[in-house]
Amino acid sequence: MGGDAGADGPQGHVKSLGLVFEDESKGCYSSGETVAGHVLLEAAETVALRGLRLEAQGRATSAWGPSAGARVCIGGTSPAASSEVEYLNLRLSLLETPAGEGVTLLQPGKHEFPFRFQLPSQPLATSFTGKYGSIQYCVRAVLERPQVPDQSVRRELQVVSHVDVNTLPLLTPMLKTREKMVGCWIFTSGPVSLSVKIERKGYCNGEAIPIYAEIENCSSRLIVPKAAIFQTQTYLASGKTKTVRHMVANVRGNHIGSGTTDTWNGKMLKIPPVTPSILDCCIIRVDYSLAVYIHIPGAKKLMLELPLVIGTIPYSGFGHRNSSVASQFSMDMSWLALALPEQPEAPPNYADVVSEEEFSRHTPAYPQPPDCEGETCYSMFACIQEFRFQPPPLYSEIDPHPGNAEETQPVSFIL
Repeated sequence: MGGDAGADGPQGHVKSLGLVFEDESKGCYSSGETVAGHVLLEAAETVALRGLRLEAQGRATSAWGPSAGARVCIGGTSPAASSEVEYLNLRLSLLETPAGEGVTLLQPGKHEFPFRFQLPSQPLATSFTGKYGSIQYCVRAVLERPQVPDQSVRRELQVVSHVDVNTLPLLTPMLKTREKMVGCWIFTSGPVSLSVKIERKGYCNGEAIPIYAEIENCSSRLIVPKAAIFQTQTYLASGKTKTVRHMVANVRGNHIGSGTTDTWNGKMLKIPPVTPSILDCCIIRVDYSLAVYIHIPGAKKLMLELPLVIGTIPYSGFGHRNSSVASQFSMDMSWLALALPEQPEAPPNYADVVSEEEFSRHTPAYPQPPDCEGETCYSMFACIQEFRFQPPPLYSEIDPHPGNAEETQPVSFIL
Protein backbone atom coordinates (compact mmCIF):
# COMPACT_ATOMS: atom_id res chain seq x y z
CA MET A 1 0.00 0.00 0.00
CA GLY A 2 2.89 2.36 0.67
CA GLY A 3 6.15 3.13 -1.02
CA ASP A 4 9.40 1.45 0.00
CA ALA A 5 12.18 3.69 1.31
CA GLY A 6 14.83 0.99 1.66
CA ALA A 7 17.60 3.28 0.33
CA ASP A 8 16.83 6.04 2.81
CA GLY A 9 20.01 5.38 4.81
CA PRO A 10 20.04 7.44 8.02
CA GLN A 11 16.53 8.73 7.27
CA GLY A 12 15.05 5.33 8.19
CA HIS A 13 13.10 2.72 6.36
CA VAL A 14 9.28 2.90 6.07
CA LYS A 15 8.05 -0.64 5.57
CA SER A 16 4.43 0.25 4.68
CA LEU A 17 2.04 3.16 4.56
CA GLY A 18 -1.70 2.57 4.40
CA LEU A 19 -5.06 4.28 4.83
CA VAL A 20 -8.25 2.62 6.10
CA PHE A 21 -11.72 4.00 6.69
CA GLU A 22 -13.45 3.49 10.02
CA ASP A 23 -16.38 1.77 8.31
CA GLU A 24 -15.04 -0.14 5.34
CA SER A 25 -18.48 -1.62 4.69
CA LYS A 26 -19.92 1.82 3.97
CA GLY A 27 -20.31 1.95 0.22
CA CYS A 28 -20.70 5.68 -0.28
CA TYR A 29 -20.95 9.03 1.47
CA SER A 30 -23.24 12.03 1.04
CA SER A 31 -22.89 15.75 1.69
CA GLY A 32 -22.70 16.62 5.38
CA GLU A 33 -21.59 13.15 6.48
CA THR A 34 -18.44 12.46 8.53
CA VAL A 35 -15.49 10.54 7.08
CA ALA A 36 -13.23 8.89 9.66
CA GLY A 37 -10.36 6.44 9.57
CA HIS A 38 -6.69 5.82 10.30
CA VAL A 39 -3.38 6.23 8.54
CA LEU A 40 -1.25 3.14 9.23
CA LEU A 41 2.54 3.41 9.20
CA GLU A 42 4.99 0.60 9.86
CA ALA A 43 8.64 1.54 10.38
CA ALA A 44 11.39 -1.05 10.18
CA GLU A 45 13.75 1.32 12.01
CA THR A 46 13.78 4.83 13.40
CA VAL A 47 12.34 7.16 10.76
CA ALA A 48 12.87 10.90 10.46
CA LEU A 49 9.71 12.79 9.46
CA ARG A 50 8.90 16.40 8.79
CA GLY A 51 5.16 15.79 9.03
CA LEU A 52 2.14 13.72 8.06
CA ARG A 53 -0.86 15.37 6.41
CA LEU A 54 -4.23 14.24 5.08
CA GLU A 55 -5.77 15.69 1.93
CA ALA A 56 -9.37 15.26 0.79
CA GLN A 57 -10.19 16.40 -2.72
CA GLY A 58 -13.18 16.19 -5.03
CA ARG A 59 -13.72 17.68 -8.45
CA ALA A 60 -15.56 17.25 -11.72
CA THR A 61 -13.48 17.46 -14.88
CA SER A 62 -14.60 17.48 -18.48
CA ALA A 63 -12.06 17.47 -21.31
CA TRP A 64 -11.41 16.19 -24.79
CA GLY A 65 -8.81 16.75 -27.46
CA PRO A 66 -5.23 15.58 -28.16
CA SER A 67 -4.13 15.91 -24.52
CA ALA A 68 -7.39 15.45 -22.65
CA GLY A 69 -5.72 12.99 -20.26
CA ALA A 70 -3.71 15.74 -18.63
CA ARG A 71 -4.19 19.40 -17.92
CA VAL A 72 -0.87 20.33 -19.53
CA CYS A 73 1.27 17.93 -21.51
CA ILE A 74 4.83 18.10 -22.81
CA GLY A 75 5.29 21.14 -25.00
CA GLY A 76 2.71 23.19 -23.08
CA THR A 77 -0.30 22.20 -25.16
CA SER A 78 -3.66 21.85 -23.44
CA PRO A 79 -6.82 19.94 -24.32
CA ALA A 80 -9.01 21.32 -27.09
CA ALA A 81 -11.73 21.81 -24.49
CA SER A 82 -11.63 21.46 -20.72
CA SER A 83 -13.61 22.53 -17.64
CA GLU A 84 -13.32 21.80 -13.95
CA VAL A 85 -15.55 22.24 -10.90
CA GLU A 86 -14.18 21.79 -7.38
CA TYR A 87 -16.43 20.24 -4.72
CA LEU A 88 -13.96 19.38 -1.94
CA ASN A 89 -10.51 20.64 -0.94
CA LEU A 90 -9.44 19.88 2.61
CA ARG A 91 -6.06 19.51 4.33
CA LEU A 92 -5.43 18.22 7.86
CA SER A 93 -2.17 17.84 9.76
CA LEU A 94 -1.89 14.46 11.49
CA LEU A 95 1.70 14.86 12.75
CA GLU A 96 3.62 18.07 13.26
CA THR A 97 7.23 18.56 14.28
CA PRO A 98 7.80 20.25 17.67
CA ALA A 99 8.47 23.97 17.58
CA GLY A 100 12.08 24.72 16.85
CA GLU A 101 12.87 21.22 15.59
CA GLY A 102 13.14 20.32 11.93
CA VAL A 103 12.18 16.66 12.16
CA THR A 104 10.34 14.13 14.30
CA LEU A 105 11.88 10.73 14.98
CA LEU A 106 9.40 7.87 14.77
CA GLN A 107 10.40 4.71 16.58
CA PRO A 108 10.36 1.30 14.83
CA GLY A 109 7.04 -0.54 14.84
CA LYS A 110 3.44 0.06 13.83
CA HIS A 111 1.80 3.45 14.27
CA GLU A 112 -1.77 4.66 13.77
CA PHE A 113 -2.85 8.25 13.12
CA PRO A 114 -6.63 8.77 13.34
CA PHE A 115 -8.42 11.34 11.21
CA ARG A 116 -11.96 12.68 11.00
CA PHE A 117 -13.56 15.35 8.82
CA GLN A 118 -16.99 16.37 7.60
CA LEU A 119 -18.00 16.64 3.96
CA PRO A 120 -19.43 20.01 2.86
CA SER A 121 -23.15 20.50 3.47
CA GLN A 122 -23.81 21.81 -0.03
CA PRO A 123 -24.81 19.25 -2.69
CA LEU A 124 -21.97 17.05 -3.94
CA ALA A 125 -22.32 15.51 -7.38
CA THR A 126 -22.38 11.71 -7.57
CA SER A 127 -19.10 9.93 -8.34
CA PHE A 128 -18.88 9.07 -12.02
CA THR A 129 -16.36 8.16 -14.72
CA GLY A 130 -17.22 8.56 -18.40
CA LYS A 131 -15.65 8.91 -21.81
CA TYR A 132 -15.01 12.66 -21.70
CA GLY A 133 -14.93 13.40 -18.00
CA SER A 134 -15.31 12.25 -14.42
CA ILE A 135 -16.50 13.23 -10.96
CA GLN A 136 -14.01 11.86 -8.44
CA TYR A 137 -13.34 12.18 -4.72
CA CYS A 138 -10.29 10.87 -2.88
CA VAL A 139 -8.52 10.89 0.47
CA ARG A 140 -4.73 11.00 0.40
CA ALA A 141 -2.14 10.67 3.19
CA VAL A 142 1.24 12.29 2.52
CA LEU A 143 4.33 11.42 4.57
CA GLU A 144 6.82 14.31 4.42
CA ARG A 145 10.43 13.10 4.62
CA PRO A 146 13.58 15.22 4.91
CA GLN A 147 16.00 14.91 1.96
CA VAL A 148 13.94 12.15 0.29
CA PRO A 149 10.76 12.26 -1.82
CA ASP A 150 7.44 12.32 0.01
CA GLN A 151 5.55 9.06 0.28
CA SER A 152 1.77 8.93 -0.13
CA VAL A 153 -1.17 6.56 -0.20
CA ARG A 154 -4.52 7.30 -1.83
CA ARG A 155 -8.06 5.93 -1.46
CA GLU A 156 -11.09 6.66 -3.60
CA LEU A 157 -14.12 8.06 -1.79
CA GLN A 158 -17.46 7.18 -3.35
CA VAL A 159 -20.01 10.00 -3.04
CA VAL A 160 -23.68 9.92 -4.00
CA SER A 161 -26.19 12.74 -4.33
CA HIS A 162 -29.46 11.16 -3.23
CA VAL A 163 -32.49 11.36 -5.52
CA ASP A 164 -35.84 10.53 -3.90
CA VAL A 165 -38.24 8.96 -6.43
CA ASN A 166 -41.18 9.60 -4.07
CA THR A 167 -41.43 13.29 -4.98
CA LEU A 168 -44.52 14.32 -6.90
CA PRO A 169 -42.76 15.14 -10.24
CA LEU A 170 -41.21 11.65 -10.27
CA LEU A 171 -44.51 9.94 -9.39
CA THR A 172 -46.34 11.44 -12.36
CA PRO A 173 -47.44 8.93 -15.03
CA MET A 174 -45.92 9.39 -18.49
CA LEU A 175 -47.94 8.90 -21.68
CA LYS A 176 -47.17 9.45 -25.36
CA THR A 177 -48.80 8.55 -28.67
CA ARG A 178 -47.43 8.66 -32.20
CA GLU A 179 -48.41 7.49 -35.65
CA LYS A 180 -46.33 6.92 -38.76
CA MET A 181 -47.51 6.49 -42.33
CA VAL A 182 -45.58 3.67 -44.00
CA GLY A 183 -44.73 4.07 -47.66
CA CYS A 184 -43.76 6.92 -49.96
CA TRP A 185 -45.86 9.37 -51.93
CA ILE A 186 -48.82 7.56 -53.46
CA PHE A 187 -47.45 4.11 -52.57
CA THR A 188 -48.51 4.21 -48.93
CA SER A 189 -49.44 0.97 -47.25
CA GLY A 190 -51.15 2.41 -44.18
CA PRO A 191 -50.22 3.80 -40.78
CA VAL A 192 -48.55 2.24 -37.76
CA SER A 193 -49.63 3.75 -34.44
CA LEU A 194 -48.01 3.44 -31.03
CA SER A 195 -49.24 4.48 -27.56
CA VAL A 196 -47.01 4.04 -24.50
CA LYS A 197 -47.58 4.64 -20.80
CA ILE A 198 -45.52 4.10 -17.65
CA GLU A 199 -46.82 4.64 -14.14
CA ARG A 200 -44.16 7.06 -12.96
CA LYS A 201 -40.99 8.84 -14.00
CA GLY A 202 -38.66 7.83 -11.13
CA TYR A 203 -37.22 4.35 -10.56
CA CYS A 204 -34.20 2.85 -8.81
CA ASN A 205 -31.59 0.25 -9.69
CA GLY A 206 -32.99 -3.27 -9.66
CA GLU A 207 -36.59 -2.20 -10.20
CA ALA A 208 -38.60 -3.45 -13.18
CA ILE A 209 -40.55 -0.91 -15.22
CA PRO A 210 -44.00 -2.16 -16.27
CA ILE A 211 -44.66 -0.88 -19.80
CA TYR A 212 -48.19 -0.43 -21.08
CA ALA A 213 -48.38 -0.09 -24.84
CA GLU A 214 -50.76 -0.52 -27.73
CA ILE A 215 -49.40 -1.10 -31.22
CA GLU A 216 -51.70 -1.03 -34.22
CA ASN A 217 -50.34 -2.16 -37.57
CA CYS A 218 -52.49 -0.95 -40.45
CA SER A 219 -49.63 -1.26 -42.93
CA SER A 220 -48.89 -4.20 -45.21
CA ARG A 221 -45.62 -5.05 -43.46
CA LEU A 222 -44.57 -7.25 -40.54
CA ILE A 223 -43.34 -5.12 -37.65
CA VAL A 224 -41.48 -5.84 -34.40
CA PRO A 225 -41.88 -3.70 -31.24
CA LYS A 226 -38.96 -3.27 -28.82
CA ALA A 227 -38.22 -1.29 -25.67
CA ALA A 228 -34.91 -0.10 -24.25
CA ILE A 229 -33.43 2.09 -21.51
CA PHE A 230 -30.86 4.58 -22.79
CA GLN A 231 -28.24 6.48 -20.82
CA THR A 232 -27.20 9.87 -22.19
CA GLN A 233 -23.99 11.48 -20.94
CA THR A 234 -23.58 15.18 -21.65
CA TYR A 235 -20.22 16.93 -21.17
CA LEU A 236 -19.68 20.69 -21.26
CA ALA A 237 -16.20 22.19 -21.65
CA SER A 238 -15.01 25.56 -22.92
CA GLY A 239 -18.48 26.32 -24.22
CA LYS A 240 -18.56 23.11 -26.28
CA THR A 241 -20.69 20.02 -25.77
CA LYS A 242 -20.09 16.31 -26.22
CA THR A 243 -22.83 13.69 -25.94
CA VAL A 244 -22.48 9.93 -25.45
CA ARG A 245 -25.55 7.70 -25.63
CA HIS A 246 -25.77 3.97 -25.17
CA MET A 247 -28.31 1.28 -24.34
CA VAL A 248 -28.25 -0.25 -20.85
CA ALA A 249 -31.23 -2.67 -21.06
CA ASN A 250 -33.76 -3.83 -23.64
CA VAL A 251 -36.71 -6.17 -24.22
CA ARG A 252 -38.36 -7.43 -27.41
CA GLY A 253 -42.01 -7.99 -28.24
CA ASN A 254 -43.77 -10.35 -30.64
CA HIS A 255 -44.09 -9.84 -34.38
CA ILE A 256 -47.22 -7.98 -35.39
CA GLY A 257 -48.76 -8.87 -38.71
CA SER A 258 -50.57 -6.60 -41.14
CA GLY A 259 -53.98 -5.44 -39.92
CA THR A 260 -53.48 -6.65 -36.34
CA THR A 261 -52.98 -5.03 -32.93
CA ASP A 262 -50.77 -6.01 -30.00
CA THR A 263 -51.04 -4.83 -26.40
CA TRP A 264 -48.44 -4.77 -23.64
CA ASN A 265 -50.18 -5.03 -20.27
CA GLY A 266 -47.22 -4.25 -18.05
CA LYS A 267 -44.34 -5.81 -19.98
CA MET A 268 -41.38 -5.75 -17.59
CA LEU A 269 -38.02 -4.16 -18.30
CA LYS A 270 -35.54 -4.45 -15.40
CA ILE A 271 -33.10 -1.67 -14.64
CA PRO A 272 -29.52 -2.99 -14.31
CA PRO A 273 -26.95 -1.51 -11.87
CA VAL A 274 -26.22 1.92 -13.34
CA THR A 275 -25.06 5.30 -12.10
CA PRO A 276 -27.97 7.31 -10.66
CA SER A 277 -29.13 10.32 -12.64
CA ILE A 278 -26.69 13.23 -12.27
CA LEU A 279 -28.68 16.43 -12.53
CA ASP A 280 -26.79 18.82 -10.23
CA CYS A 281 -23.37 19.13 -11.94
CA CYS A 282 -22.89 22.05 -14.30
CA ILE A 283 -20.36 20.33 -16.62
CA ILE A 284 -21.43 16.65 -16.55
CA ARG A 285 -25.00 15.39 -16.77
CA VAL A 286 -26.30 11.81 -16.86
CA ASP A 287 -29.89 11.32 -18.04
CA TYR A 288 -32.00 8.25 -18.76
CA SER A 289 -34.96 7.57 -21.00
CA LEU A 290 -37.27 4.71 -21.90
CA ALA A 291 -37.65 4.23 -25.64
CA VAL A 292 -40.34 2.08 -27.20
CA TYR A 293 -39.73 1.68 -30.92
CA ILE A 294 -40.98 -0.36 -33.84
CA HIS A 295 -38.80 -1.77 -36.60
CA ILE A 296 -40.58 -1.40 -39.93
CA PRO A 297 -38.97 -3.10 -42.96
CA GLY A 298 -38.07 -0.56 -45.63
CA ALA A 299 -38.89 2.46 -43.44
CA LYS A 300 -37.48 4.43 -40.54
CA LYS A 301 -38.43 3.05 -37.17
CA LEU A 302 -41.25 4.59 -35.19
CA MET A 303 -40.00 5.63 -31.74
CA LEU A 304 -41.49 7.09 -28.58
CA GLU A 305 -39.15 8.22 -25.82
CA LEU A 306 -40.18 8.90 -22.21
CA PRO A 307 -37.78 10.57 -19.75
CA LEU A 308 -36.67 8.58 -16.70
CA VAL A 309 -34.89 9.53 -13.49
CA ILE A 310 -32.84 6.81 -11.81
CA GLY A 311 -32.88 7.61 -8.11
CA THR A 312 -31.31 6.29 -4.92
CA ILE A 313 -34.25 6.39 -2.46
CA PRO A 314 -36.68 3.65 -3.54
CA TYR A 315 -40.39 3.97 -4.18
CA SER A 316 -42.24 3.78 -0.85
CA GLY A 317 -45.25 2.03 -2.40
CA PHE A 318 -48.16 4.06 -1.00
CA GLY A 319 -51.29 2.67 -2.60
CA HIS A 320 -51.04 -0.27 -4.99
CA ARG A 321 -47.80 -0.34 -6.95
CA ASN A 322 -49.69 -0.58 -10.21
CA SER A 323 -52.17 2.19 -9.44
CA SER A 324 -51.77 5.56 -11.04
CA VAL A 325 -51.00 8.72 -9.12
CA ALA A 326 -54.41 10.09 -10.03
CA SER A 327 -56.23 7.19 -8.40
CA GLN A 328 -53.97 7.42 -5.35
CA PHE A 329 -54.72 11.11 -5.05
CA SER A 330 -58.48 10.60 -5.26
CA MET A 331 -58.24 7.84 -2.68
CA ASP A 332 -56.25 9.98 -0.28
CA MET A 333 -58.66 12.89 -0.67
CA SER A 334 -61.78 10.83 0.04
CA TRP A 335 -61.60 11.73 3.74
CA LEU A 336 -62.82 15.21 2.85
CA ALA A 337 -66.31 13.84 2.21
CA LEU A 338 -66.46 12.57 5.79
CA ALA A 339 -65.84 16.04 7.18
CA LEU A 340 -68.80 17.67 5.44
CA PRO A 341 -72.09 18.01 7.43
CA GLU A 342 -74.98 15.94 6.17
CA GLN A 343 -77.31 18.96 6.10
CA PRO A 344 -75.35 22.10 5.25
CA GLU A 345 -76.59 25.18 7.05
CA ALA A 346 -78.37 27.66 4.79
CA PRO A 347 -76.71 31.08 4.32
CA PRO A 348 -78.28 34.00 6.22
CA ASN A 349 -80.95 36.12 4.60
CA TYR A 350 -79.49 39.18 2.93
CA ALA A 351 -81.99 41.45 4.66
CA ASP A 352 -80.73 40.17 8.02
CA VAL A 353 -77.15 41.31 7.43
CA VAL A 354 -77.76 44.61 5.56
CA SER A 355 -78.88 47.54 7.69
CA GLU A 356 -81.56 49.98 6.60
CA GLU A 357 -78.90 52.69 6.44
CA GLU A 358 -76.77 50.68 3.97
CA PHE A 359 -79.87 49.78 2.00
CA SER A 360 -80.92 53.41 1.60
CA ARG A 361 -77.36 54.46 0.75
CA HIS A 362 -77.10 51.92 -2.13
CA THR A 363 -80.66 52.30 -3.35
CA PRO A 364 -80.75 54.43 -6.52
CA ALA A 365 -83.57 56.90 -7.08
CA TYR A 366 -85.96 55.88 -9.77
CA PRO A 367 -87.99 58.91 -11.02
CA GLN A 368 -91.66 58.39 -11.69
CA PRO A 369 -92.72 58.76 -15.33
CA PRO A 370 -94.04 62.24 -15.92
CA ASP A 371 -97.32 61.13 -17.47
CA CYS A 372 -98.28 58.75 -14.61
CA GLU A 373 -100.33 59.66 -11.57
CA GLY A 374 -100.00 57.76 -8.29
CA GLU A 375 -100.02 54.02 -8.82
CA THR A 376 -102.22 53.95 -11.91
CA CYS A 377 -99.29 53.24 -14.34
CA TYR A 378 -96.76 51.65 -11.98
CA SER A 379 -97.04 48.10 -13.36
CA MET A 380 -93.72 48.09 -15.24
CA PHE A 381 -91.80 49.03 -12.05
CA ALA A 382 -93.67 46.65 -9.77
CA CYS A 383 -90.78 44.14 -9.31
CA ILE A 384 -87.78 46.46 -9.57
CA GLN A 385 -87.64 46.87 -5.80
CA GLU A 386 -86.62 43.19 -5.44
CA PHE A 387 -83.49 43.76 -7.53
CA ARG A 388 -82.18 46.90 -5.86
CA PHE A 389 -80.03 44.99 -3.34
CA GLN A 390 -76.29 45.52 -3.93
CA PRO A 391 -73.83 42.58 -3.89
CA PRO A 392 -72.81 41.48 -0.37
CA PRO A 393 -69.90 43.49 1.04
CA LEU A 394 -66.40 41.98 0.87
CA TYR A 395 -65.28 40.16 3.99
CA SER A 396 -62.90 42.18 6.18
CA GLU A 397 -61.42 41.72 9.63
CA ILE A 398 -61.99 45.46 10.23
CA ASP A 399 -65.53 46.85 10.25
CA PRO A 400 -65.66 49.67 7.64
CA HIS A 401 -68.66 51.21 9.51
CA PRO A 402 -67.84 50.78 13.21
CA GLY A 403 -70.71 51.19 15.61
CA ASN A 404 -70.92 50.82 19.36
CA ALA A 405 -68.44 48.27 20.66
CA GLU A 406 -71.15 46.76 22.83
CA GLU A 407 -73.23 45.89 19.76
CA THR A 408 -70.50 43.80 18.12
CA GLN A 409 -71.43 40.10 18.05
CA PRO A 410 -68.95 37.30 17.35
CA VAL A 411 -69.55 35.39 14.13
CA SER A 412 -68.63 31.74 13.73
CA PHE A 413 -68.48 29.74 10.50
CA ILE A 414 -69.32 26.04 10.37
CA LEU A 415 -67.53 24.31 7.49
